[in-house]
Amino acid sequence: MTVAVRASRSEGAVLIPDRQSFVFVGDRLWLDFVNTDDVELGVRRDALRDFTTMLDWLVAAGVIDLDRRAAVMRRAEQQPAGATAALLDARRVRGALRALAERGLGNVDVRTEAVNEINRVLGRSAGTRRLEPLGDGQYTRSFVAGGDAFAALMIPVVDDAADALIGGELARVRRCSDPRCRRVFLDGTKNGRRRWCDMATCGNRAKAARHRARENPLRPGRKYGQPAPIAAVPSAQS
Repeated sequence: MTVAVRASRSEGAVLIPDRQSFVFVGDRLWLDFVNTDDVELGVRRDALRDFTTMLDWLVAAGVIDLDRRAAVMRRAEQQPAGATAALLDARRVRGALRALAERGLGNVDVRTEAVNEINRVLGRSAGTRRLEPLGDGQYTRSFVAGGDAFAALMIPVVDDAADALIGGELARVRRCSDPRCRRVFLDGTKNGRRRWCDMATCGNRAKAARHRARENPLRPGRKYGQPAPIAAVPSAQS
């Protein structure tokens, strides 16, 4: 779903991507980026399926604003080959970060490959880091590209992954316990026992499955058609 609003520095109406159109359950930007390749109820939803949708995700995630999106789209119209290359590069970054999220903690090679990928992206873009005030009185870091506008799009994502490595957060990165779900997230619970990417979806499905298993007499471990155990009936002599 999109909502038409009037953007600053623009005379026309623009479409703001609805955050609810994408999955944001990772509690870290880089994990939410990994989750752009999502499978829900057996249907794949890829936010990197095309360049425009990727920009919509970056807006919804707060990585770029509408003015930046408009500028990058103009560049994409002028340089479609550059936009295609940027999209393919984003998918490459996502693949390395997914491997880091799922296997990086116990695999040195995976971590090394992710570090190389992060440094590749960080090293190719010229620009300036800035501290920007937000409308609610808070502040955020931003990266103002001074070179290739396409190359700079992934800077905040890989920067966040770098922060996770520096901060030792890999030990808290989890994959959803639902085997049908590919989403990853940072477990911020005190006991480190968060299992589901989202209780409203995977958590509720697991809860419903447990309830059905209790109500269904065909318990796991018995063959189909095998009768359920019958409670002992007291004898007349007891």
